[in-house]
Amino acid sequence: MAVGSDFSLGSVDVALTPAARFAEFLRTRGKRITRQRRVIVDHVASHHEHFDAEQLLAGLRKTPEGSRASRPTVYRTLAEMVDAGLLKKMVLDGRAVYEHDYGYPQHDHLYCTGCRTLIEFSSDEVARICDAVAGQHQFRAQSHRLIVTGLCTHCRSSKSRSRHQDRV
Repeated sequence: MAVGSDFSLGSVDVALTPAARFAEFLRTRGKRITRQRRVIVDHVASHHEHFDAEQLLAGLRKTPEGSRASRPTVYRTLAEMVDAGLLKKMVLDGRAVYEHDYGYPQHDHLYCTGCRTLIEFSSDEVARICDAVAGQHQFRAQSHRLIVTGLCTHCRSSKSRSRHQDRV
């Protein structure tokens, strides 16, 4: 999943590393931080693009320490990382896609249904609208998720060219 942004969203200061936060989360649930889980968390924390489970598995298999990670362990660990607040899960075109959440500021997405590009953006206007709507309903918002779907410039121009060729 490509990220097509020309700016950095920055970061948010956090007290623990992702690995330490995950280990703490597992301990509170009586689970162990196994070698495979540690490798998965370290790999995810060291890459900052959006990804799905199969992309993660392929990336792990390219490394000596990750080559033994099993598919069920990857899927289970991703679900645990979501529960721990390290990752957010989005479903795009029926596919689960993950992104970092821990240590990242609130942001939203533009999703091109043609090339599947996911573009991150941050907008004070969107945040103000969410706060205003929440206030109107005496609702205390903690976060929001906005995914605008459509076609990027490249896909729109490609479709336009193909439609023009169809008419010839």
